[in-house]
Amino acid sequence: MNVYDRWVFPPLLDLVMRQSQLEKYRREAVAAASGRVLEIGVGSGLNFPFYGERIEIVIGIDPSPHLLAMASRRAEGARVRAELLQASATAIPLADNTIDTIVMTWTLCSIPDPLTALREMRRVLKPDGRLLFIEHGLSPEAGVERWQHRLTPMWGHISGGCHLDRKMDDLIRSAGFELTDIRTEYARGPRMFTYMYEGCARPTA
Repeated sequence: MNVYDRWVFPPLLDLVMRQSQLEKYRREAVAAASGRVLEIGVGSGLNFPFYGERIEIVIGIDPSPHLLAMASRRAEGARVRAELLQASATAIPLADNTIDTIVMTWTLCSIPDPLTALREMRRVLKPDGRLLFIEHGLSPEAGVERWQHRLTPMWGHISGGCHLDRKMDDLIRSAGFELTDIRTEYARGPRMFTYMYEGCARPTA
């Protein structure tokens, strides 16, 4: 991990992800979580204030120790029972079928191997569990899509590996999930960055 990734990117990511327009997405997804929750890419813990009383514990994983330190402070402030683990989504350190709800907010775009990560999520999720997600990704508009493909290589270098051009619904389906709810829309801002996928998925039988 270089100096930028270790020291500069974590506080910058926290600042960017605190945009007020993202709060409604967080609130809608996180409030639906229940039981034993696994949050993929917990980051600086910005989702903690929105967890309701139906959760037992939030297990948050993230590869960055600096973001996890921020998340620990936010968990205390939100009075959320949390266990934070420095780990990758492609090798989740949990047993099979032990999680009721997985929460993933703007995370899949930056995982180097998203299919492996999603299969790991399916492994730890109970058969009747749910994956709640908010992601940004590939736009259905041809002109926007072309720019997403052009910008992604450069953008990834300064954004922790973020891809602008992943078709999130197809990725989730291909990893063994059934989408029970999916909503797409543009949030405010440049369209290359703001096409949102929001929904719920369950493991296929």
